[in-house]
Amino acid sequence: MATTTQQIIPHVALGNQGLQVSKLGFGCLGLSGGYNDPLPEQDGISVINHAFSKGITFFDTADAYGANGANEILLGKALRQLPREKIQVATKFGVSKGQGSGFTGWTIKGSPDYVRSCCEASLKRLGVEYIDLYYQHRVDTSVPIEDTVGELKKLVEEGKVKYIGLSEASPDTIRRAHAVHPITAVQIEWSMWTRDIEDEIVPLCRELGIGIVTYSPLGRGFFGGKGVLENVSAASSLAFHPRFQAENLDKNKKLFERIESLAKKHECTPAQLALAWVLQQGQDVVPIPGTTKIKNLDQNIGALSVKLSEEEVKEISAVVPIDDVAGGRHFNGLDQSSWIWKFANTPPKVST
Repeated sequence: MATTTQQIIPHVALGNQGLQVSKLGFGCLGLSGGYNDPLPEQDGISVINHAFSKGITFFDTADAYGANGANEILLGKALRQLPREKIQVATKFGVSKGQGSGFTGWTIKGSPDYVRSCCEASLKRLGVEYIDLYYQHRVDTSVPIEDTVGELKKLVEEGKVKYIGLSEASPDTIRRAHAVHPITAVQIEWSMWTRDIEDEIVPLCRELGIGIVTYSPLGRGFFGGKGVLENVSAASSLAFHPRFQAENLDKNKKLFERIESLAKKHECTPAQLALAWVLQQGQDVVPIPGTTKIKNLDQNIGALSVKLSEEEVKEISAVVPIDDVAGGRHFNGLDQSSWIWKFANTPPKVST
């Protein structure tokens, strides 16, 4: 077990069902090659341990991350070195990779028997007795959400899951799911250049007492700095993202320059300003940026010290008008499940 003295990051209530998490979480996807090559296992474990030593206790993974559940296995090995009672583990089910090559047979699934089998498999890979927050990764439109959440409710009653969540769900789905069993959190993309959840999803979550977990709060690294913008490798999945391609990237670089100028005013980095903007959206908002580099992790944690007034938040929002963002938020314009596929040229097969 790690002996490093843990620093303090404020904990907040995620939803109104009792779950407390660190105000800043950690998205583990990148450790297993979500955007570039995966880290060696021990390096990945070291990043997780460092995050915990700095006060992050909320770790996000999924059964679809990495080959054969590699990301859950990695997190599980890291957990064996940490005090389990102080960690909040979030994982997801719902993406079935199938048996074919490439994307052949890949589907979105939400049937009760599939929910249960995925939960059992994740518990084993993680090496834990319970999952703190269990999300449906993407909604299976061929299965009534009431059936899916009904099985999740049973898992809660059995003590295998503490709280349940949804990811990239519609307002109607969220409301229907919440009527079966309280939804603790909705995970969805939210950043300075992805703000489509603000009109309906955010107000609904606040009406129902549901926490908001934001993935890609740094725009998939866009706000990380010029080094990211100028070195999008052909081997990276970002090479297939519309906002990082050709003319779109050239246009979007102008947005970065505006943020870079504001960051100087606030005496922080562009990444810290972008992350601080998300953090300031409310106490019910918990971003889960990921990184493979300790220095970037420390920089992200530094965003918690960047305090913005309401007027300053509005000023930052105004310099990145959503209409000025070039390119859609999904890889190659694919459906909402597409962001997890590395090198996705064709969409996975999705149940309809």
